[in-house]
Amino acid sequence: MSSTFDPDCRRCPRLAAFLKSVQFEQPDYFCKPVPPFGDPAARILIVGLAPGMHGANRTGRPFTGDHAGILLYGTLHKFGLASASTSRAADDGLTLLGARITNAVKCLPPANKPLPLEIKICNDFLRAELAQSSDARVILALGAIAHAAVLRACDLRAAQYRFAHAAEHALSEGRVLLDSYHCSRYNTQTRRLTAVMFEAIIERALALAPMHLDEC
Repeated sequence: MSSTFDPDCRRCPRLAAFLKSVQFEQPDYFCKPVPPFGDPAARILIVGLAPGMHGANRTGRPFTGDHAGILLYGTLHKFGLASASTSRAADDGLTLLGARITNAVKCLPPANKPLPLEIKICNDFLRAELAQSSDARVILALGAIAHAAVLRACDLRAAQYRFAHAAEHALSEGRVLLDSYHCSRYNTQTRRLTAVMFEAIIERALALAPMHLDEC
């Protein structure tokens, strides 16, 4: 049975120990599992990798306070999915409209690299989030790890659903898994992912998500 989000989860010993060490060095940081953020009735569920050290792990909100959030929130705002273009802090008043953001792994991993077992353990929470997000018609995976985590949560074999930027995969109940390169500093600075490319992804997500869910 899937578990709902647990703010006190310590299932992964390595991650729990790392959070404890970071909290010692940065006592003002959030340093706990980061909860999902956004519209409970979202049409688009965005799945990232894990909290960043000085972003979500500091602020307690996904993609908030770090470089990756610049492109994400700016683009969401451009398409009417966010009330502001910049996400600075969990209490800055920003809201999401028709969108929700979560991560495949809820705790900060060392070097931004969760272990396969940690991804597997945390997948129970993603599975529950997918079940609870009954209005979501597009699951937008930012990166290959998020893509694989969504497939695991849906009991689908990764070999049959290859990750590629802008790839679309049909899921059950009329849902679509839409892939994008992660909006990380590395990807944007190397121009592997440009603003134009990411805007096209969000535009496609909006096209795939029905405007009036009660008409589905």
